[in-house]
Amino acid sequence: MSITTIERAWARLSAMDDVLILTHSAPDGDAVGSAFALCLALRQRGKRVSVHTDRLPASLAFTAVETEDFEPRHVVTVDVGDKKLLPEGDRERYGDRVDLNIDHHGTNVLFAGETLLDPGAAAASEVLFDLFEYGGIELTKEIATRLYVGVSTDTGCFKYSNTTPKTLRCAARLLEAGVDNGALNIELFDTKTPEYVAFEREAMNSLSLHFGGRAALMVITQQMYRDAQIEEADTQGINGLPRTIAGVYAGLTVKEKADGVFHASVRTKAPVIASEICAAFGGGGHPYAAGCELGPDLEKAKEMLLSAAKASLEKYGLL
Repeated sequence: MSITTIERAWARLSAMDDVLILTHSAPDGDAVGSAFALCLALRQRGKRVSVHTDRLPASLAFTAVETEDFEPRHVVTVDVGDKKLLPEGDRERYGDRVDLNIDHHGTNVLFAGETLLDPGAAAASEVLFDLFEYGGIELTKEIATRLYVGVSTDTGCFKYSNTTPKTLRCAARLLEAGVDNGALNIELFDTKTPEYVAFEREAMNSLSLHFGGRAALMVITQQMYRDAQIEEADTQGINGLPRTIAGVYAGLTVKEKADGVFHASVRTKAPVIASEICAAFGGGGHPYAAGCELGPDLEKAKEMLLSAAKASLEKYGLL
């Protein structure tokens, strides 16, 4: 279990066949974009490849490609920092036999046989862009579109601080390959279903400010999903809402999962580090976007998360 180089990672992939690609549960744009882009790239080299994902959000359904059902000889994960983040079935069956993990999370626990890791990359899709360029993969419109979905969603349409000059050069190359960024940006960032609008209204009604407006807490329950007649997979964009309030440095979203356990999605502004807040509960992620599990008691979950956020705000002199 070690970090590998782009040269060795490509050599490993080139030697594989009958490859199963996995990503984390509740997949976001980077997860599905990178998974299906890798699938298409390996097929370009004549490999038999399949992808397993949780239910795709409706807005990302267009990224999916037809996959085959076969017993894999090799397992590759993308955008996964820890095997515990895999869907339960995939984790039980394949969690201990991942040959290669391609990721950009600085908190990656190196669970795979080898890990191609670039914490400076804005998205796993950006890591794959570099890998495909090294390997001589033809950057077709189909592959480029999926990489663009990954890079654009993990950067908030290139407005987050993880957007680097290299990220923008990558995006430019994807546009040169035929990506219709205007249409994609409208679909990914500027379109909401009536069901989502109803859900967002209820989520906003739960929002409360804390510590002089330095933190904002929002609670999402399974009942909210039912009331709005919407699937959880279609509501990932809600996580950033608390951080949009002026003066808020720690945006906290407590979400009830189907099993009754509450999870946190934390979005912060500099200098507050989201991954530090979540690390107190065994979670992780990126400096300004991270997550963790808090347990089955809502009031206790809120109390713990607010306490950790307060400590972070105090650490950085904001209280």
